Amino acid sequence: MKQLGILDSAFINMEQPNTPQHVGSLGIYDPSTAPGGKVRFKQVIATFERRLAKQPLFRTRLVRVPGGLDRPYWVKDARFDVEFHLRHIALPKPGDWRQLCIQVARLHSRPLDMGRPLWEAWIIEGLDRIPGLPAGSFAIYTKIHHSLVDGMAGSSIVALIHDLVADPQAAAAEDEPPKLVDPQPSIAELLARASINGIRNVTGVVSGGISTSAQLARYLTAILRKQVPPPDISAPKTRFNRSVGPHRVFTAAEFTLERVQAVKDAAGVKVNDVALAITGGALLRYLAELDEVPAAALAATIPLNMRTRRDSSDDNNQVGSVFTSLHTDIADPAQRLQAIHLSAVAAQRSGDNSPIVDVVKLAGVFAPALTRPVLGFWARNHLSSYLPVNVSTVVSNVAGPDFPLYCAGARLVDYYGLGVLTPGLGIFHMFFSYCGKVTISVLADREMLPQPERYQACLESAFEELEAAFLPRPARRRRQKKPAKRRV
Repeated sequence: MKQLGILDSAFINMEQPNTPQHVGSLGIYDPSTAPGGKVRFKQVIATFERRLAKQPLFRTRLVRVPGGLDRPYWVKDARFDVEFHLRHIALPKPGDWRQLCIQVARLHSRPLDMGRPLWEAWIIEGLDRIPGLPAGSFAIYTKIHHSLVDGMAGSSIVALIHDLVADPQAAAAEDEPPKLVDPQPSIAELLARASINGIRNVTGVVSGGISTSAQLARYLTAILRKQVPPPDISAPKTRFNRSVGPHRVFTAAEFTLERVQAVKDAAGVKVNDVALAITGGALLRYLAELDEVPAAALAATIPLNMRTRRDSSDDNNQVGSVFTSLHTDIADPAQRLQAIHLSAVAAQRSGDNSPIVDVVKLAGVFAPALTRPVLGFWARNHLSSYLPVNVSTVVSNVAGPDFPLYCAGARLVDYYGLGVLTPGLGIFHMFFSYCGKVTISVLADREMLPQPERYQACLESAFEELEAAFLPRPARRRRQKKPAKRRV
């Protein structure tokens, strides 16, 4: 039995009906590489059982302390049944890209069963009319609660269910760890632990308050000395800052990694800067079509991997976030990308000193009995609309493996990541690179993005605009051998 860390507990406390706190992934697979050229549902079940045997956390369920007096615990589930978490469905005819996006959006909209281990996966067949896919291809949509994985969730899910070879049974057999089960803790035990932890938490809050105050003082001093830029709270509100509803849309675009790197090298920036520029350009185009372009520049949140910045902790989540400008007030795409690069560098540097980077932790510091009612009241009354700091989206960029992966022997062809929406922030962009491709996945509130296929076109146009700004025409022709567009 293990107690959740502060940030892990924060994502449990932030769970609300309209904004469930799970992340997701969509993998598309070619079964021709599997032994016999076919993959059966029972083979996928066997693969998950084998892989999860090495990941005991995914066999645990959440146990809450009575009255919400303390952070909950992970307990190994005596009733764990992998088949409960795996479901098998098929798209209706004709089985095209838009139908797959609609199905994934519906699945992602549904909260997880909080009484079971906090993940589930759906095997989706019937992908018969998606251009560029081998015959018989299938998809696996997986969702996992954010309390189990952090901002690098794309890599976490990839590592969880994939093998490096098509036939792992032919490789050297490994001894499976024993499937241990924790005894169900009694109410008396949970309350006794809560009373002890209550004293520790008071001490921790006091010391944490002193530490945060000192950090805030250092941050303000750095701003006064012009060592770091002040936080920009002038970004405008857009349709994506409205109250988030219960329904989602999903769409995606795909480019070769060679094309993205060609723009990065020509501009002298990072891949993350190109991702931000594509996002800003797409948002600008989409809002322009609706005649909703604000005069001021849009802003975005960038997740930061805090494992590389601080000492490690017991939290499954070690993620922070900073704000950066998308400079959508600059018309020229080349100048916009350079401005984005400078702003992103400054924002990431400020992550080492800014107390804003840990703002999500506030949802996990105090006992759930205090925090959950406050967060529920906040969400129900749309209080995010009164905040002076506005961001239009989250942009997460994850570098995946550059070698093929396999599930039940089937080769992973394409991979898409789905994030979370929070009150007042209704669109999330995930960039993921894998085997020479870059996918841009978009999760949004359905009312805020009623035409996801139009937004896909905006993403493609925004990137082509960057190519035109930085690459000579002959070079663009050589590199524009991109996969077929997946549209209706």
